[in-house]
Amino acid sequence: MPVHTAPDLFSYPKYWAECYGTAPWLPMSREEMDALGWDSCDIIIVTGDAYVDHPSFGMAVVGRFMESQGFRVGIISQPDWTKPDDFMKLGKPNLFFGVAAGNMDSMINHYTADLKKRNDDAYTPDAAPGKRPDRAVTVYTQRCRQAYKDVPIYIGGIEASLRRIAQYDHWDDEVRRSVLVDSGADILIYGNAERAMAELAHRMSAGETIDTIQDIRGTAVLKKALPEGWTEIDSSRIDWPRDIASLEEAYGGSPYEIKEESTCAENKQAEAEGVQPVRIIPLPLHRKAGYDKSKTCIRLPSYEKVSKDPALYAHASRVLHQESNPMNAHVLIQKHGNREVWVNPPPIPLTTEEMDGVFGLFYQRRPHPAYGNAKIPAYDMIKTSVNIMRGCFGGCSFCSITEHEGRVIQSRSQESILNELEDIRDKVPGFTGQISDLGGPTANMYFLNCKSAEIHANCRRLSCVFPTICKNLETSHEKTTELYRAARKVRGIKKIAIASGLRYDLAVKDPEYVRELVTHHVGGYLKIAPEHTEKNTLDLMMKPGMGTYDEFKKMFDKFSKEAGKKQYLIPYFIAAHPGSTDEDMMNLGLWLKKNGFRVDQVQTFYPSPMSLATAMYHSGRNPLKRVTYKDGRLYIPRNMEQRRLHKAFLRHHDEKNFDLLRKSLTEMGRTDLIGYGENQLVPPAERRGSGRGQQRQGGRPPARTAAGKPFQKARGGQWDNRRADKPASGGNRPAGGNKGGKPGKPAKSGGARRSKPAR
Repeated sequence: MPVHTAPDLFSYPKYWAECYGTAPWLPMSREEMDALGWDSCDIIIVTGDAYVDHPSFGMAVVGRFMESQGFRVGIISQPDWTKPDDFMKLGKPNLFFGVAAGNMDSMINHYTADLKKRNDDAYTPDAAPGKRPDRAVTVYTQRCRQAYKDVPIYIGGIEASLRRIAQYDHWDDEVRRSVLVDSGADILIYGNAERAMAELAHRMSAGETIDTIQDIRGTAVLKKALPEGWTEIDSSRIDWPRDIASLEEAYGGSPYEIKEESTCAENKQAEAEGVQPVRIIPLPLHRKAGYDKSKTCIRLPSYEKVSKDPALYAHASRVLHQESNPMNAHVLIQKHGNREVWVNPPPIPLTTEEMDGVFGLFYQRRPHPAYGNAKIPAYDMIKTSVNIMRGCFGGCSFCSITEHEGRVIQSRSQESILNELEDIRDKVPGFTGQISDLGGPTANMYFLNCKSAEIHANCRRLSCVFPTICKNLETSHEKTTELYRAARKVRGIKKIAIASGLRYDLAVKDPEYVRELVTHHVGGYLKIAPEHTEKNTLDLMMKPGMGTYDEFKKMFDKFSKEAGKKQYLIPYFIAAHPGSTDEDMMNLGLWLKKNGFRVDQVQTFYPSPMSLATAMYHSGRNPLKRVTYKDGRLYIPRNMEQRRLHKAFLRHHDEKNFDLLRKSLTEMGRTDLIGYGENQLVPPAERRGSGRGQQRQGGRPPARTAAGKPFQKARGGQWDNRRADKPASGGNRPAGGNKGGKPGKPAKSGGARRSKPAR
């Protein structure tokens, strides 16, 4: 298999406008442009977030990177989308508009998992709601087109990235078209955008037109037909005949023959001109056929088919995820009406040197001065955190990180990270010496990759750690441990928390790392995410079993004791995940009581676009294996009553849930779990005629764990994982910030807006 490479990000000749130098802030007004001496912008980025010049905000990373290439970049932040005026305030861009909804999908930003409207927005000054529209990418693109009809538009960011093909939409409860079709944009960039942006901008500045640029990795475009000479692997169906004769009959001849759609006269003319027609190979036979893989695409079922056939939707989702390795991924095509959505292979991952270059660009590390003293909660959460890597090979089925950032870990050098710590110390107003996080999508995948480039180039596993940790995966955390030790020595740094998700099944492979983490970087509590306790559900989540949790807990307790610290694990769980039955949730509730935990807030499973679990939710089928029409159906807790019940099992101690749980336990034939016993979940209903002083209806005597020890009030109103023999004042405050929730409020279990606990 050929080795795929890409030009170094910083090897392109600088655009002529580099003579203007680095702007103190990317301009958001004509006045700022005038102060910089600009007559126009080359690129204008439209975003649904407030402009924060920080490497954790997409518009800042892309904007500063394109500035480093010599282009003049302007920002239109949270424009009034009801008319085109705001989209014209920086003038007409010389090259193109870049449109993104922001760091969050606009629909997830606006609605809870139960489709309730949120009343705030962490990415807006003073958390004000209503500053971006639903489906922001589509709306912003249409307004840009209305403002300047002839200006090319690319769409990117997580909202576009996760909607590059037809996808199930939780909010409309239907399959929607690719956002490239709905928005009317010219090109879609998915994943981290630096490589595609650099190539696109330099090619356009050299005179190429947007309609001729259709081969950039990490992009999707629209085509009217397949290019000549290409081979199409047909994966548009799941019910293939078993024998070759039937396949030949279905295709009207040998499945290896060239596709003939033209008239005889047209074919003769094509032969005379040397034109090569498209060749089609059925999916079951593609391994036996000889073809040029560099000019081969895989046909997914069309939008029209997946919108009506849930099984085909699950199949398409499986194929998409299997084609995520940049070293072996094919072009994917999906017909939408009379056009083809053409998805080029993922971008080549950045090298350490390139990562250092991107994060080493000039950033102010604070919000644009136009916001005055307004507080932007998302900035407050991350202003003292450092992103040390990109990507995640965990493959959790409910998570979309892999579909956006990829499975290949892209790590920064230790020197680059230490430089950023010094930058925080010197630039962040009011810095106290506390670093809220050294992490990324996960905390402990820093420099963990496949041991063999050859094996990686051929790998199509959906996860490197499920069902077991791959023997070819590097699991030593030595570089992470060295980073922690070096970071603690930086002048002015007093405390470093690790708030990103810890993959504890990897951590147990390196006890020295766990010792380092527990001794120096846990401030009383460490959040980890088993997500469930039952094997069937865990398998659908692609999560390790509870035996791994128990192993990590023993290690955690041992090293905490050696350090002389009272520290506790706080496990997180997801309610109503596809495949999780009422009995599964009941058993999870029993596990919580047995182990002395009380969940304060719970969020149900959120069907975010493009995740495998969302395909399960929509189709009722399991795309982790080959999909057929004969597959058994998964149990899907879909309606509101089922979702409330699953949340109630996690909060079985809440009196508001007693009636629902008693009713459900009775229907399940588990009335043995109703009572005041240590192994029972809810108290019985009060008998009529109870005298004064008796328990009120739904009441219960003082709560006790399965071990017979009373619960205590949870610190911070979130969890109680302290037993009767542990003083309420023991331990320190929880480590790190809450990246996904709200400052000063407890994080939620599961869902899209929670912090990143260990996985």
